[in-house]
Parts: sequence; structure tokens; C-alpha cells
Amino acid sequence: MKKQLSQTWDLDVFFPGGSESKEFASFLDLLEQDIQQLNSQIQEMAIPHSNEEAETLLRPIYLIQNIESRLRESMSFTECLTSQNVKDNKAKLLYGRVVQLHSAYASAMIGFEKLILQIPEDVWEAFLVTEKIQPVAFPLNERRQQALEKLPPEMEVLANDFAVDGYHAWGDLYSKVVGRITIPFEKDGEVMELSVGQASNMMNDPDRSVRSAVFAKWEEEWANNAELCAHALNHLGGFRLNLYRHRGWESVLKEPLDINRMTEKTLQAMWNVIEENKGLLVQYLNRKAKLLGIEKLTWHDVHAPIGEVAKKIPYEEAASLIVEQFARLSPKMARFSERAFEESWIEAEDRPGKRPGGFCTSFTESKQTRIFMTYAGTSDNVSTLAHELGHGFHQHVMDDMPQLVQNYAMNVAETASTFAELVVADASVKNAQSDQERIVLLDEKAQNAVAFLINIHARFLFETEFYERRKKGLVSVEELNQLMENAQRRAYRDTLDTYHPHFWTSKLHFYITEVPFYNFPYTFGYLFSYGVYARALSEGPAFEEKYVNLLRDTGRMTVEDLAQKHLGVDLTQADFWQSAVNLALADVEEFLRLTE
Repeated sequence: MKKQLSQTWDLDVFFPGGSESKEFASFLDLLEQDIQQLNSQIQEMAIPHSNEEAETLLRPIYLIQNIESRLRESMSFTECLTSQNVKDNKAKLLYGRVVQLHSAYASAMIGFEKLILQIPEDVWEAFLVTEKIQPVAFPLNERRQQALEKLPPEMEVLANDFAVDGYHAWGDLYSKVVGRITIPFEKDGEVMELSVGQASNMMNDPDRSVRSAVFAKWEEEWANNAELCAHALNHLGGFRLNLYRHRGWESVLKEPLDINRMTEKTLQAMWNVIEENKGLLVQYLNRKAKLLGIEKLTWHDVHAPIGEVAKKIPYEEAASLIVEQFARLSPKMARFSERAFEESWIEAEDRPGKRPGGFCTSFTESKQTRIFMTYAGTSDNVSTLAHELGHGFHQHVMDDMPQLVQNYAMNVAETASTFAELVVADASVKNAQSDQERIVLLDEKAQNAVAFLINIHARFLFETEFYERRKKGLVSVEELNQLMENAQRRAYRDTLDTYHPHFWTSKLHFYITEVPFYNFPYTFGYLFSYGVYARALSEGPAFEEKYVNLLRDTGRMTVEDLAQKHLGVDLTQADFWQSAVNLALADVEEFLRLTE
């Protein structure tokens, strides 16, 4: 690997000129024309009543896959532009246009659903097993089944059209709010204006006075914007509840469970096991408070480093570490990651003006991915980098598959990323040079357990209660703060001294329109990845092919079927979840032993 790696990504390889790109403008124009063509094709098609007539469906299905691939390309490009510079207003306008194209495509697909719903069952079943359609049979049949549970197609088109300047616009408003927020912080007599991403990193500072000061300003700035955030959240929730009511859906979990291809029985089995096993995490949080010399942890102490903090890890060193550790279990994942580093697929530079957080997005037309984060040299940053590369590898192994079966759900997407993170974290613990270093690294793994098993549980509890309150009317800022704090107190078993009542304002996940309950899939992926990781450790290099096959199946079966086929386990029962939690908490037990 090269000694000096670029920490800014290359987007010009897709469309030169960024938000001013003429090539991208032409790309969107052609895409718009093809969506109109798809709509015309569907409207003009006769309902097939025989196996021969069903062949006419091949033409729109090929066009559907082509359009989906280009829509993903355009959404990824605009997401990258708006993330690298939150003040790029031209990029925001482009993003708005892509959302409109998505809406036009969704409307065309409602027409497609209407068409396939009218095909006789015997003709449909015969069509699904034909040689050309069998590879995409699962998502096509899934769409038909889900369409049966929606409103009449004309009403779905209307709802979808209204969503552009209603539902999706509220999510867009939130992004604009985030774009204007800076966190003032005084250091050595100089006031710095931190981006949200930079401030988030500083709340992990080893100096408690720094953490405390940044968190106070953080809470203050989000409080200043809480009315706008509450306005957005209320209307997002209201739109969903009204749509669900008209569709006859009683549970707010129906849509997220359908999106994640899992049953409520699986979800409840997972949460029940987590609730029963929080005792060890409570011990960890109390032990951490003692080690930090305080009576109880506050919100900003949970991710504070313990003891001597390791030196800053240069970006190039992090890259070498990740590639080296991936190679132990998956040479293919190592080669993919090496390419990502060397071909500038990663935006990691620590600078103002970037949006917070990290993500990996796919350019399916170009068969490349791009990773976004803010790298400040911490071991946590290294974990994030490994995590996002795991996402990238997942897409990479599916690049040669039909577009319709590349649409894997968020819960299984988090499996690949968390698996990659585990590989690197475990290696770091094993290679620790002293007990003190091992404690620091185990603390980071324990923090992950807290994040996935407690913090995300709090988000799930908050969102569940929010929808119950929202059914009765608008929910005020004060009520939202109370709901958030109540959820945090319950999830954390009251182990903290201070909570984060404005967390609902600062977390983008609550405002993502495409996926409600953007929380439990993370916990699913975290625990599911432990099951996969255990197999990888026991089988060694021989597991790589099985792992790739599992990833390739993620877009063409339910998670219950996926687990049964590749791991031989039943996700609706407690056994698998208990074994996964045991594995995850083994590091917590080791931390407690070493810090007695």
C-alpha cells in the first residue's frame, strides 16, 4: 500500500464538476425520460392470461432494473455532494430533483404492481420459475404480496406524489437545520466553530472538562433548534400514521419489519434476550464510573477513554491494519479494501463543513462504492472505517447479480459491516502489549455492546412511544424530551447521572423517510454478525466462500430463511440470540476481570 493516501474521495470519476456537472445533468434528463417510457410501457400492457403472454413482462422488468441501478447511482452522487459540504446549495437542489425522480419511478411501479396483481395465480407461478425470471423471482413475488396489503393503486400513486413536497420535504428540512448548526467551543482563549461531526468526535476527548463543555454547548445548540426538529418529526410521524390507517395497518412496526424481511416474533425474541442480559452491562457502566473516579457516569462519559489513551493512529497505519486483519479471514475483503484506499474511494478528512456520522454508498452502475466519515486518528475511527468497508464489500460481492436482488435490507447490511469491525477489534485486543492496553481496547468493545444493546434499545423505546403519543395529536418539544429521557433511563437501567433529552433532535436516523424505526436493524446486525463471526473463527479461511454466499443471498430471502440456510438456526427462538449475546458480552466479562 502507498505510504501517503488521499483522505478525500474522487467523485469526478462518476460525473466531473461536482454539483455543476453537465454530465450529471444529462444523466438525470435521460433517467427522467426512461422513467416516463417505463410508465408508458406499463400503462399500455395487456394483462397476461397465459404463459406466452407473460413473456411480455420481460421488457419492463429489464427496464425497471436498469432504472433502479441509475437511480441508486444518482442518489449516491447527490448524497456524497451534500455530505462533503453541507453548504452546497446546488447539491441540495440536485438531491431534490433525484427525490422527485424516485417518486416518479415509485408511481410507475405502483402501476406495475396493479398489473401483476391482475395476473391469474397459475400464470404468475409459472412465470416466476421461467429461466429468465427465476433469478429475480423473490423480489417480484414479494412486491406482489406487499401490494395486496396497500391501498388501490390510484390512491397509492396520489399518496406517493403528495409525499414529495410533504413527507420527504420534512426530512429535507431536518437536513437543512443540521447544515446550519455549528458548535462554539473555546480552547486556549480562541473560540472555534465546530461542525456537528467535529463536536461529536470531541465528546470522546480524554479530558472530562472538554467533554463536559462540548456536550453542554451541543445540548444548547440542539435545544435552540428543537422547535424546527419537532415540527419535522411530528409531520413525518403524522404522515406515516395516516397512510397506515388508510391501508388498514394496525402496527407501526409493519412497514419496518417488511422492509427488513423479518417477523415481529424474531424482533421480540431478540429484545427479550437483551433485556434479560443487561445486568453485566450495568456492572460495566458502574465499573467504568469507578475507574474514571466519579460516582455515576454522565451521558458524555459512556464513550470516554479509560487510562492512557493510545497515540493518534495515522490514516495510513489504520489502512494497513485493516487490510492485514481482513486478509486473515477473507483475502477477497482485504483486496477490496486495498482498492478502496488506493483509488480514493474514502472521504475521511477532518475539516469543517462536513455532515456528521459515517456511511457507505454504492454506485451500482460504476460498480464502485464511496465511504464517508471524519477521521481524527482515534481507535474508534479505525473501527468506523472497518465498519464502512464491510458495507462496501457486501455490495462488491453482489455487483454481478441482477439489480432487483441487490436490494438487501438494512438489518443484514449491518451484519457485513459489524463482522468487518469485529475482525479488526478482536485482532487489536489479541495483539495488545499489556493489560492496560488490553483494558482500553476491551472498553471500546464494551462501548459497542452498550451502543447496540442499550442505546439503540432506548431509540426503539422512544420511537415506539412517540407513535403512540402522536396518534393523539402533535407532541411538544417538552414531551419529546421527556419521552427520550424516559427511554434512556429504562434502557440504561438508571445507571447514568445525566442523560441526553435532545438526542431525538441530534440523531439523523429519526428523520430518514425511507426507513422508519432506523434503529433495531443495527442491533440485529450486531448480534447476527457475532453468529457469523463465530463460524468464521471455527472454520478459518474455508469460511470465506460460505460468507460470500450468505451475503449474496441477503437480497433474495427473509432473514429467518437466510439464518436457517447458512447457519442452521431459528431466529424466532431465544437460543440463537442468547448465544450471540454471550459472545458479545464475553469481552465485557474480561474487562470486569481485568479491572477488579
